[in-house]
Formats: sequence, structure tokens, C-alpha cells
Amino acid sequence: MAADTLTAGVPDSEAAQTLKTPGTPEALDATGALTAGAARPSRRATRLRLLLTPAAVCAVLAVLYAWVSAQDLDSIERRSLNGPVILAKAVEHLQMTLAATALVVVIAIPLGIVASRSRNRIITPVILTAANLGQAVPCIGLLVLCTFLLGVGFQTALVGLVAYSVLPVLRNTMVGVQQVDPALVEAARGMGMTRGQVLRRVELRLAVPAILAGLRTALVLTVGVATLGAFVAAGGFGELIINGLKLNRMPVTVVGGVLTACIAFLIDWLGALAEDVLRPRGL
Repeated sequence: MAADTLTAGVPDSEAAQTLKTPGTPEALDATGALTAGAARPSRRATRLRLLLTPAAVCAVLAVLYAWVSAQDLDSIERRSLNGPVILAKAVEHLQMTLAATALVVVIAIPLGIVASRSRNRIITPVILTAANLGQAVPCIGLLVLCTFLLGVGFQTALVGLVAYSVLPVLRNTMVGVQQVDPALVEAARGMGMTRGQVLRRVELRLAVPAILAGLRTALVLTVGVATLGAFVAAGGFGELIINGLKLNRMPVTVVGGVLTACIAFLIDWLGALAEDVLRPRGL
């Protein structure tokens, strides 16, 4: 209605030109939708949020450092909260997170593709049930069970983390591939592409935003659950949290918890950047 009012009394060709004229936020296309110029505020808001996250994390770390420095730490707290120990725990935590995420990508994306393209009514429910079990079973219970088979250590923590983080990537891969417009798939097949080429060049590329969103969720989940790796001697910030609780040393527990949260926020921020950079143009 607004477009008709603006172009009343104007010849059809001039009205069409008016509707399609770029460069003004009010410009409308033939369907009445706002042009790219009107989307700029949302992009600015997105960029502002991306800048706020690292700034907020730095502010929290500065406040944490000032608070710990003002505490009268005893010998146990000083041994736990010195620079080399915190750096070592951060490396261990990131190693668990990144290794588990790499395994999740290798496992979940192919399974998601199989589940989305399978015409067998048994395969897809079996895959989804197995992935759901990973989150249905308490992670600490799964770690205890894996300890009987694998012993304690890094590999045991990886099993629990992978089982817990597979579902978001698997589901998002399925949804991303299934939501591709069938007309685009048919057009690609009409151009002579094989089914494998259609999958790689069309379906997976259009499914990238959904897959990245699932991967971003899995990363944040993995950072939090990796604290349980301390129960199987895998290291990480979970050791600070657990030791602080056992020894009744609040500064140690607070530092472990806050640093874990900061890593989660930073990884989520990096995931948002990856989504923005890797998203196919036009989506």
C-alpha cells in the first residue's frame, strides 16, 4: 500500500525505477521489501556486539586480577593462583575443548549428512537416538564408566566430551541440508552435476550457517563440561574449582570458575566471527 501511494500517478516504468532506486534507506524492491541499505543498522548492531564481548571479558579479567591481588592469600592459594599454573590449566582446558570439537566435526557432520539423505526409516532414528543418549546420560557418570575401560587421563575426558557435544552439530547439519530449496538441487543436477558435486557445491555450502551455529553451541558446551575432566585427571580449570572446594579456598574456586566462563564467552565470540565470515554471500 505504501509503495502504491508513493508511485501514484507515475508511469509504470518510472514507478518501477523509483521502487528499485538504490542508495536510500526507504528504497523498496518490487515486493515491498527493504533494500540492503535498510539493513545497515542491524549490521552495525552486530559489529557492536562483536566488539563488546572481548571488551567485557577484558574488563572482567581486570576486575578479577584486582580482586585476587587485594586478597591475603595463604601458601596453598599462592601455589594454585600463580601465572605458570593458570597458564598450564588454560592450555589443558583448551586442548580438551579443541580436540573434542575436532572429533565432533569428524563424526557429527558425516552422520548428519547420512541421516538427512537416508531413505531408510531405521538409519535416521538410530543415529538420532545414539546422539541423544550422549546428552541424556550424565557426563560425570559417563566419565566414570569410561574410567573402567580406559583408565584416567586425557583420552577418557575426550570420550565424555565428544558424546555430550555431538547432538548440536548433528542436528544442525541435518536441518541445514534438508532446508536447501529442492529447486536449487534440481537446477544443479540439470547442469550436469553428480550427486556428490551437488552435495559439496550446493547443499553443504548453503547449510554452512546452520552447521556453524551447531558447532558454536557445541564449543560452548564443551568448555563448560571440560571442567569435569578434573575428575579423571585430565587437568583444566576444573582442577582449580575442585581443589578450591575441597580445601575451602574461595579465591581458587572463583578464579577457576571465572576463567572458564571467560573462555566460553571468547569461544562464542570467535564462533560468531566465523559465522559472519564463512556465511555464503546473499544469505
